[in-house]
Amino acid sequence: MKTYDFLILGAGIFGLSTALSLLRRGYSVGILNPEGIPHPLAASTDISKVVRMEYGSDEEYMAMAEASLQGWHAWNDLFGDTLYHETGYLITSSQPLEAAPHSYEATSYRLLLQKGYQPERLKGSSLGRRFPAFAAAPYVDGFFHAKGGFAESGRVVSTLARYARQLGADLHQGHAAASILTTKGRVTGVRSREGGHFAAGQVVVCAGNFTPYLLPELQPFMRVSGHPVFHLKPSRPDLFTPPQFAVFAADIARSGWYGFPLHPSEGVVKIANHGAGLTLHPENDPRLVTAQDEAHLRAFLAQSLPALQHDPIVYTRRCCYTDTLDGHFWIDRHPEIKGLSVGSGGSGHGFKMGPVIGELIAAAALGEVHPWSARYRWRQLDEHTLQHEQARFLANRKL
Repeated sequence: MKTYDFLILGAGIFGLSTALSLLRRGYSVGILNPEGIPHPLAASTDISKVVRMEYGSDEEYMAMAEASLQGWHAWNDLFGDTLYHETGYLITSSQPLEAAPHSYEATSYRLLLQKGYQPERLKGSSLGRRFPAFAAAPYVDGFFHAKGGFAESGRVVSTLARYARQLGADLHQGHAAASILTTKGRVTGVRSREGGHFAAGQVVVCAGNFTPYLLPELQPFMRVSGHPVFHLKPSRPDLFTPPQFAVFAADIARSGWYGFPLHPSEGVVKIANHGAGLTLHPENDPRLVTAQDEAHLRAFLAQSLPALQHDPIVYTRRCCYTDTLDGHFWIDRHPEIKGLSVGSGGSGHGFKMGPVIGELIAAAALGEVHPWSARYRWRQLDEHTLQHEQARFLANRKL
């Protein structure tokens, strides 16, 4: 039986980027993933994910996103393919930024200026003139930042999987991890549900929604939440094609709504909600978008994007986040089992960090110090823990 230096559980954006980092360092890597890649239910799947550097007042996340943006351009060059589309990022606000100085919108704008960026302020009727699909009335303020856009998430995962294989990784598709094997407090490998036995010197759990089930000791600190996603076929595609339209966050911290311009190959406009979601079990509960979800969407469209109000919904999914109670990633060595590490807790904002997250997870697994590692380490959270990601729509900042 082959013994890998590292066995990675999960071939989403966290797992594959970690594999690439370890492969570049010369380690042998095996990757286990249930079903194909991308997995149809994985958070990394779908046609698009937002890439933005606006994180309110959080300078570390902004720095990570800045580095990720460089990485997305580098991946476009490396693969000779436009996986990342820089359409810009539009933030709208129902309140003047000066009237809500601590809001996600206002703090993001100020931090951009502080870092030397030049976002385009959009006040009053200027929003409708700049982006005519938007009804200006609900939004009295906001800004557009040209640095940002979206990544074609499903294609990104497929491309990274092929690249990992080219660099020497073994991808074991159709193997869902069932148990992590240990001897005398040290990891020795993994047994899959399908009966496979995989030996490794170290195991890294990047299993997304299944992380707190593979490691039940994480269940007090994580929950799986499901969020509605809609693909609409626009009757006026011209209104939603860049530069007439961009990735947007529509008063997101108060509404949850965000979306994308017309997809270049699918021909749809994707809109989703970044809120509290529904607590779900990743396997046992159906991931259905409800009639209430659709009614909520239609009300948002009538108010904000009237040209889409009556257009057909051609696809829905309930995207499941792996939420930590504080909204921060969970990246660290296991405190009790040697050779076992975790890279999880994307909390609905992890995909954009794909070009940098793997190096962070690899560094943790290797016991290295990384400048961004401190707050993602193994930690104690409880019912009083507040969620910190400022763009997330949560009435009481708790999950």
